[in-house]
Formats: sequence, structure tokens, C-alpha cells
Amino acid sequence: MLKADSKKTRFIVPGRCVMNVTPLILRIVAMQTSRGQCCVLVLAGVFLLSTPYHAVQAGKILVFPVDGSHWVNMNLLIQGLHARGHQITVVRTASSWYVKENSPYYDSITVTLPEPINIEDEEFFVSFLSKMLEIQRSGASLLAFIKFYWEMMTGLSNMHRQASQLVVEIFENQALMEQIQKAHYDLVLTDPGLPAGVLVAHKMKLPTVFNVRWITSGEGHFVIAPSPVSYVPTSGCAVSDKMTFLERAKNMFHYLLNMCIDHFVVSPHYDQLAKRYFGPDANFYHMLQGTDLWLMRVDFVFEFPRLTMPNVVYIGGFQCKPSKPLPPELEDFVQGSGDDGVILMSLGTLVKGLPIEITSEIAAAFAQLPQRVIWRHPGERPHNLGNNTLLVKWMPQNDLLGHPKTRAFVAHGGTNGIYESIYHGVPVLGLPLLFDQFENVLRLEVRGAAKVLDVTKLNSQRFLEALRELLHEPSYRENMQRLSRLHRDKPVHPMDSALYWIEFVMRHKGAAHLRTESYKMPWYSYHSLDVMAFLLAIVSILGAIVVATVRFMFLRLCRNRKSKLE
Repeated sequence: MLKADSKKTRFIVPGRCVMNVTPLILRIVAMQTSRGQCCVLVLAGVFLLSTPYHAVQAGKILVFPVDGSHWVNMNLLIQGLHARGHQITVVRTASSWYVKENSPYYDSITVTLPEPINIEDEEFFVSFLSKMLEIQRSGASLLAFIKFYWEMMTGLSNMHRQASQLVVEIFENQALMEQIQKAHYDLVLTDPGLPAGVLVAHKMKLPTVFNVRWITSGEGHFVIAPSPVSYVPTSGCAVSDKMTFLERAKNMFHYLLNMCIDHFVVSPHYDQLAKRYFGPDANFYHMLQGTDLWLMRVDFVFEFPRLTMPNVVYIGGFQCKPSKPLPPELEDFVQGSGDDGVILMSLGTLVKGLPIEITSEIAAAFAQLPQRVIWRHPGERPHNLGNNTLLVKWMPQNDLLGHPKTRAFVAHGGTNGIYESIYHGVPVLGLPLLFDQFENVLRLEVRGAAKVLDVTKLNSQRFLEALRELLHEPSYRENMQRLSRLHRDKPVHPMDSALYWIEFVMRHKGAAHLRTESYKMPWYSYHSLDVMAFLLAIVSILGAIVVATVRFMFLRLCRNRKSKLE
């Protein structure tokens, strides 16, 4: 990378030449007084002239993240963009618990909401998980389940109502709007799981890039690409792409349920804002579907094959990287495992929500293994904990997964952990808890790289048997290492691809040529129902004409015969 006179102009390899760098090189060489320095710079100039470059203006990017685990991967993109000279501004709420106000990588705009968003409250999901596990384990009545589901839908509606207030607080704050306008941002980068950034970008008429897998209605592909539910699993339905009749019926049910939830529970909050600030004809989903580029956190080594669109760029596993050396005390613990190796366990931020009875069963199973265990567990200390188990509040997960002594990973099935497991070729024992985790571990199980257990039916014996099978059956590791080879075999690292396409949208002030306008069509036109009705009408008319002609000819023939007989 070579920086010119100011921070605004940079040169990035590779690409096609869009500007002549010869005058710049000659000017630098002319400024040198040492003969040796001239020689070195001339060689550098030859290299520059022989390498294709394209110039990129180091731009200003406005970022709307989602808190929690979503922030982990958004923060990586921010760091990558910052390293390439871009100025980043992150819009956060005052109650955010992951997105910090001060950072060396970005400036921030902090907005105070009338009430915090549920997703920014750690205790909300812990409480939610505890209630769900209690209902499933106790075999509660249908009435109790319906009551819980109603509470869940109410919580979902409240979360999006709270998130939509971010748009109101920005649009109604004249000083803040002037600040955003005067900054002259080049791009909005947003996670549309909570889509406030979509509306702000539309208001500012700025190109938009999504860092996305999930949107308000579920998996992102469903609103931009044809997604036949006959072979594309829908959100919340843990089935493969090879479904039986009953599985296809279940998949269709989940698809319709998701559409109803989105239409009646989620979208009204954003449709109301769209009509309030953009006029009665404004449609929130048209704004969502009209984004320039979708950076999809998906790799088809993991995802089932499906239809896609030109403005979707796949960056699944972009957070993965080679492991670094462990801290000395952790390295000593790992090396002490000998040939048996170590097992990692992490259930993400929700681990505090697991009942002590379940964690104690897990601990008892671990105690019977010859392997050592590193368990990320910030909650109450389990009973039956063996001497081979180390409890930690945090661990360098990527570095441990990449360690040669790591034998297995006990995980809840979060996307980040799944991709790190694939990258390092470590088989998974899945204990899914919420949301997409069930679908994630199923995808690995179908490929023979994971074994999945139901947490609500877990005991030490079942857990021990499953873990021993994962450790001693070679096919699990072999299948995961095969996925690892496929995942790594790319011409460009997914992170580099993500950064390139973000800068592509900035250079060209959008990517409308990659975006279909089909979302603007009425539903009956999109599915060609009007054309089919027209063709059916034509065929019917022609059929009626033919029938009428034949009938007329037949009747005329009958009259002629009757006349001759008379």
C-alpha cells in the first residue's frame, strides 16, 4: 500500500489501472539525494508500473450495527476498513453493551432511546432461554406453551418497536441530522436484523451495503432470490434440502408462519415509519430489497445449494484466521493433556441461562474422559467437576480450535463458532439452544461432521456416549477436515472480498446494475398470474370459437340433411 499526498488517495492491489502513477514515482525519485535510495526507489517504481492498480478514495462510512454476537463480525469489518484508510462512524444506543462509545477504529454517534432495546439486555435472553427450557423439560400443557409463544411474539414486537425509535430519534433531532448531512458520508453499512440503517440510508440517498444473514422476516435470501420451499429450508425449520413429504409440509408451515409473524408483528413498526417520513406510498420492504449489495455471511460448504442474485457476495467464515500462540498458562494446560488432547466447550453468552442440573450432568461426563477440558462457563460452578476440567470466563476460541491437540468442540451452534470449527477442521458436538442454532448444527450433522443432542433430554450418560463417539469414530474428523479444505480453497479470502465489494460500491456510488427491480412488481405480476390469466382467457376464447364453429357447422349439416330428406 502506498499513500500519496494526503489521506484521501490510496493504491490497492490487485485491480485494473485507472490512473497513471508514473509522475508520482518520478517525483519521489527526484526528491532523493542518495544514489542508493534512487536505485531502490526505481526498482519500486518498476514494480508499481508492472502491477495493475486502481485508486480508491478513502471514504466516510456510516455503520448501523446490531448488538450481541452480530457486533463481533461487524467490528471485524470495521477494523478492516479502518486499516485501509476509511473513516468509520458507528451509530449506537446509550444502552449498548457490546458496541463501545470509544474505539481506535471508529467514531461514534450515541443515541438515547426512550427505552432500551431488548437485544441490548443480557438478562432478556437469559430469562427467555430459562423459560423455554423449563417448558420443554417439564412437558408443560398446550396452554402453557401458547402462553409462552404469545409472550415471545410480544417480546419480538417490543424489540422492533424499540429499535424503530432509533429512526425517530435521529430524524426528529435536527442538529444530529445536520451533523450527518455535513459529514458527507459515501456509504451506509448496516446489519438489517434491526433495520434502522435502511431508513436512514434511504433518507440520506446513500448507497447501502448489508452485512447480513438474517433480516426481519428470517433468512435474507427469501426477500431477494427465488427460494422454493420444496428444497430450501426456511428459517426455524431444522431440515435438510432433501425433504420427505412430511418435512416439506413442515417447511411450508414454517414459511407461512414466518410470513405471518413478519406481516403482523414486525413490519408494521417499520411500515409506519416509512409512511410517516417518506409518504403514504412508501414501502419499507422495497427500501430493504433495494439495497445495493448484500454481504451474505454464508459459505456453500456449509449452506445448502439455493438460487441467488448478482448483488449477493458470499463472505461466510470471513472472521476465520490462523491460530496464534496461546498464553503460557493455557499452553501448559493443553500440553499436559499428552496424546489424549483437549476438548473445548463454549455455549456463547447464554451459558448462564442453563440450569445447574444440566451443567452438572455435563461436568460429570467430562470427569470420566482421559482428555482435558477447557470450558467457557461464567455461570454458577457445576457440581461433579473433574480435575481434568478448567473453567474459564473467556478463552481465545479461534486459537484453541487451531491448536493441534484440540480433539472436539462442544458448542451451541452459533454461526461464528461453527465457521471457526470448519476452518480448523474440528468436529462438533452440538447443543443448540435458540434461533438458528438448530439449523446450523443440523447442516454439520447432515455432512457427517457433527453429532447433535437435545439439551432438554441431556444426562451424563447420553452426553458421554455422544462425546466418545465423536472422539473415537474417525469419520467425524475426516468429514470436518474435508469441509475445512473446501472452505479454505478460495482465490480470495472472504474478508478481502468483503472489503473489495464495499469499496466497489463506494467507487461507483452504488451497484444498481447488479440489483433486480422485480421487488417493485405486484405479486400477481411477479408470479406471472396476470399473464397466465390472459393466456387462459385467450385459450378459452379460441376454444369457445372452435366449439361454436363446430356446433354451427354441425347444425347446418343437420339442416341440410333434413331438407334433402323432405
